[in-house]
Amino acid sequence: MSNDAADVSPAISKKFIDKRAVAESSDDLENNIVAEDETTTEFCCDSLINKVDPKQGLSQQDVDILMRRYGPNTLPVPPLPGLFQLFLRQFLSPFIYILLIASLLSFLLNQIPNGIFILIVLAINAIIGTVQEYSAQQSAAALRNLVKGKARVRRNGQDLWVDVETLVPGDIVLLESGDKVPADIALFSVANFSVDESMLTGESVAITKLAEGNKDTNTPLAERNGVCFAGTIVTRGRGRGRVIATALATELGKISHQVSHEEDSEPPLMIRIRRFTYQTAAAIFMGILLLVGMMLIRGGYDLEGMAMMAIGLAVSTIPEGLPAALTVALSIGMRRMAKNNVIIRKLIAVEALGSCTFICSDKTGTLTVNELTVKKVLLPGKTEGIPIEIGGEGIAPGEIQWNESSAALQTGLEQLCVSAILANESELDYHSSNWSASGDIVDVAFLVLAVKAGMSIETVRNIHRQKRLIPYESERAFSGSLNCFEDDGRDCFHVKGSPEKILSMCTTMNVLGECVPLDRALLEAQYEASARNGYRILAVARKITNAKDTVIKSELTHEPDCQSDADGLDDQLVDMEFMGMVAMIDPVRPEAKAAVSQCRSGGIEVAMVTGDHPVTAKAIALELGLCQQEDPVVTGSDIHLANQQADNLAAELIRPCRVFARIEPQQKQQIVETLMRQGHFVAVTGDGVNDAPAMRQSHVGVAMGKRGTDVAKETAQLIITDDNFASIVKGIEQGRIVYNNIRKVIGLLIATGFSALLLFFLTVTAGLPMPLTALQLLWLNLVANGLQDVALAFEPGEGGELDKRPRRPSEPIFERHIIEHILIAGGAMGILAFSVFSFLNYSGYGIDSARNLTLFLMVFFGNLHALSSRSEHRSLFKIPLKSNVFLACAVPIAQGLHILAMYTPGLREVLSLEPISLQQWFALFGVACMFLLVEELHKAYGRSRMRLA
Repeated sequence: MSNDAADVSPAISKKFIDKRAVAESSDDLENNIVAEDETTTEFCCDSLINKVDPKQGLSQQDVDILMRRYGPNTLPVPPLPGLFQLFLRQFLSPFIYILLIASLLSFLLNQIPNGIFILIVLAINAIIGTVQEYSAQQSAAALRNLVKGKARVRRNGQDLWVDVETLVPGDIVLLESGDKVPADIALFSVANFSVDESMLTGESVAITKLAEGNKDTNTPLAERNGVCFAGTIVTRGRGRGRVIATALATELGKISHQVSHEEDSEPPLMIRIRRFTYQTAAAIFMGILLLVGMMLIRGGYDLEGMAMMAIGLAVSTIPEGLPAALTVALSIGMRRMAKNNVIIRKLIAVEALGSCTFICSDKTGTLTVNELTVKKVLLPGKTEGIPIEIGGEGIAPGEIQWNESSAALQTGLEQLCVSAILANESELDYHSSNWSASGDIVDVAFLVLAVKAGMSIETVRNIHRQKRLIPYESERAFSGSLNCFEDDGRDCFHVKGSPEKILSMCTTMNVLGECVPLDRALLEAQYEASARNGYRILAVARKITNAKDTVIKSELTHEPDCQSDADGLDDQLVDMEFMGMVAMIDPVRPEAKAAVSQCRSGGIEVAMVTGDHPVTAKAIALELGLCQQEDPVVTGSDIHLANQQADNLAAELIRPCRVFARIEPQQKQQIVETLMRQGHFVAVTGDGVNDAPAMRQSHVGVAMGKRGTDVAKETAQLIITDDNFASIVKGIEQGRIVYNNIRKVIGLLIATGFSALLLFFLTVTAGLPMPLTALQLLWLNLVANGLQDVALAFEPGEGGELDKRPRRPSEPIFERHIIEHILIAGGAMGILAFSVFSFLNYSGYGIDSARNLTLFLMVFFGNLHALSSRSEHRSLFKIPLKSNVFLACAVPIAQGLHILAMYTPGLREVLSLEPISLQQWFALFGVACMFLLVEELHKAYGRSRMRLA
């Protein structure tokens, strides 16, 4: 045991060493620790974490102990439902319950065909829904991909590559440019180190991290510049740090845990369908009960016949085809949305997007391209600056718009670009049609500018050999490079950074090739004017010296904890020549402004919710048309103060605002909750982990597919594959088309059922025999609705869907227009059918012949009604039949099936059918045209009412 103490990692505290001294082996040590109470165990583990030697790291024994305490560095993956579970889920609907009860009653009353028919319809609906949801489930990105791969750690004094899931608190991790941060890490050594945290904070600019930076967990994420967080990306430099949190304890894990324990909002269609189901069931039950009561009062009907009639009417009037038609309509909408770059993860969400009244959109990567772009270059002038407008967006070609053309002006731009290329660590591949880049987005923006100016990055770097790089650090506020001219032995310092810092280094400025005294006041005025417009301004300067006058004190090193590469150069960065300034911004997506305008014309409000600076957010919002110049920007600090002062103050602050900046994830969630309480149906778009809680809280979560994190995609109901805000608008249009088609199907089914119920009421009131048998009712339900309702779900839309205001979330399916349609269409069919049946009875026709002709007429009505239902207002004769090939085929097939049944032995006898004469054909066609006339007059009245409105 004498060597035990020597084996102990320097991380272990004195109390822990005392405990280990009494252990007989390392195994005893672990057993002792495990056996201790929770407080002692936490103390020992905290000792390991907080006192780890950065040069040695943890030992394997330390890792094992901490792994047992904290577990693997993985986020829990929610189990995905299997096929059978998805299949059973399709039956969790009140409407399905009613149909199952109807099927059971059919079997109990020996109506076997009725029961089998209903079960077949339900099975088809369940299979379609299962296939669609399973496909969407498999195509969605998995949450487990968030923390994946290898990490470079120091253990037992050696640098090792280990699986990310084996990291434990206390591990010493080495990070370099391009790495995904594997856990929350407190930095103690950095060199030119920046991290892209947009997935967590929404901030589009990489954050410079410092070894002595803020590590206080009580401050906002964006202000903790001494910590890098799991899932973020290192964009520049090198760093070392100690793991302080893994798995669910990370900031990423906290958001993931919060998202996974929040329930999804119920889609509006489900709310309406449930309400519609109860209303329909109650109406059908009361109607059949009333009819049976009338039959009992009048007498002359046997009980068995009444029971068969009741079940037949129930099957006929309950729209059992609705689940299949609903699923088909949603599936068609899903496919159409996929063609418009919208992937639906949950089938019911197809229609939900069309119900939105408010969209809370992330800025970075959603409304903007998330690529800093130089939009303007300001070269110094003798009396005023010389602006040069730069075209193009993001990492792509663009034209330079010269406000005045001169060789000196072009030379000035090229000289500025040379300095920008040399004081730069990024790379740009611009030799193909699709440009790509790596490195800090500010450096990349400078390289793109240089290529637009006709410069060759490789040539410039070859001519000007780099002797020393001056990395960017926030306290320095600039980066630079020392390069030499290969042909004449001169050196040149090139720097770029904040205008205030660069101006403090300069005594002269380059005006069209002439070196003149610096006009600081003029340049500051130019800078402030551009900054007020939301631009990020950087300045560029240079200084040419003799090589023998340049003093370099230290050799280059790539260790992350070394002294700065600029050691000994700072005091030489004086008397520099100011070359100009560039104004850059994360530009608005070209199509975003039109998409926002379309939303407003469709009655949908749009608000920007971002973690970016208020000035930048306001500039982007003004360009998009989201707000006016006088409108305020509400910040996260404003909401925080409002929450502390009064209960409703934050809600009053949020209600009128359309631009929110410096917003934390919890505050974004509060914004969504406030809007929902105000009656809005809210969609939230985003691409980062910071957006996930609000996306889950909202009615519809919309994730970006290209830049979106896996947490965002897993949370969302919809994924936009091209990260295009305009695709959301197309999705809204398709969602409205889907809902309109569902309303058409409901109108078709309920009107047909109402006509049958009315026919029976009138015949019983008149003391006539039942107009149709139970099997004829079932057959009518099949040929009048069986194909047409599903085919109606294929309607492409009538146009102008985005010109109408969205439906209220509380609006029922049984609203005034659809009730009016059901009463008029169903009433016309029922009254006309009763008139024909009465005429046939009083004309001496046998009961079977009268029923045969009445059934044929009802089938005729059903097909004409299906064609007329394609539009609520447009005339049937103005709707091209070819726009819905499925319905164009379904109508003649359904009519043909009935005619075929009239001539098919066996089936003809079962259904009590018989062929009809040509004279009867024309007579029934004339009656059907009377129904069509009623429909056309009703539509004409509706159009005139719309014009008056």
